Amino acid sequence: MLATTRKKLQSVSTATIATYLYKLGFRNQFIQGVKPLAPGKPVMVGEAFTLRYIPAREDLNPIEVFKDPYHPQRVAVETCPVGAVLVIDSRKDPRAASAGSILASRLMKRGVAGIVTDGGFRDAALIAELDFPAFHNTPSAPTNLTLHQALDINVPIGCGDVAVFPGDVIVGDDDGVMVIPAHLADEVAEEAVKMTLYEDFVTEKVMEGRSIKGLYPLTSEENKREFEEWKQEKEAGQ
Repeated sequence: MLATTRKKLQSVSTATIATYLYKLGFRNQFIQGVKPLAPGKPVMVGEAFTLRYIPAREDLNPIEVFKDPYHPQRVAVETCPVGAVLVIDSRKDPRAASAGSILASRLMKRGVAGIVTDGGFRDAALIAELDFPAFHNTPSAPTNLTLHQALDINVPIGCGDVAVFPGDVIVGDDDGVMVIPAHLADEVAEEAVKMTLYEDFVTEKVMEGRSIKGLYPLTSEENKREFEEWKQEKEAGQ
C-alpha cells in the first residue's frame, strides 16, 4: 500500500468508506459484531495478515502445543509484517479468547498496525490500555485452546461474515472495521477524502441552520457553486 494511500485512509471514517464501496457495488465489507476495546484511538489502517482457527480437537490441542515454536498462532505474531493488521477468523465464537495482552503487546512492539478478531480477547482491559488498536466481539477469559485450533496463516478467511484476503486493506475506527479489496485501496482513499471534504462543508452549513434539501445529497446548483467557493477558500488557507 502506498504511503499516501495509508495517510488518506487515516483521515476518513469507516462510514465514508462504506458509502463509497456501496457505490461500487460492495455491500458486505463491514466486519459484523466487532468493536474497539478502547474508543478514541487513531484510525487503524493496514494490509490484512490473516490467522484462521478451526474448532479445537482435544487430542491435538493440549496446552503443551504452545511450547512448539512453529505453533501457527505464535508464528503469526512473530511474522505479521510491520504496518499490517492481524485479522483472526475465530468463527464468530467469543467463548474462548483469540489472544491476550502478551501477544497484543508483542505485535505492538513489532510495529504491527492493529489486531481484529470476530471472537474475543482475554486481558481485554490491559489490551485497551496499549497504544495499539484492537477490535473484538467481547472479553473472554479462557485460552483459545479450549475451543479454537490455530491452523492457517495468511490465507483467505471469513471474519465477522466478511471475506478477508491477505493484502486487503483494513480500516478501523470507533464505528468498527471495514475491509477494502486490495486493488481498490488507492481509488477508495482518493474518493473518500473528497467525500469527507464535502461532508465537512455540509456539517458546517447544517450547523448554521441550513436545510439538507439540495445539500445532502448535492442536487442544487447554487449549493454546488457555494461548495466550490468554500473549497477554494479552504485550499487557499492551507
